[in-house]
Amino acid sequence: MTRKNAARLLIAAAGVLALAAGILQGDMQDTMRKAVRLCLECVGIG
Repeated sequence: MTRKNAARLLIAAAGVLALAAGILQGDMQDTMRKAVRLCLECVGIG
């Protein structure tokens, strides 16, 4: 395994861990609510 591949794997693992931590803290639902609200405002419904 080259250094470049090892660095890519390390960065990908850190991203997966950050994603999992956010989901466990409930941040996913908050982000989804904000995204839906923003989308509805753009369309003119909300």
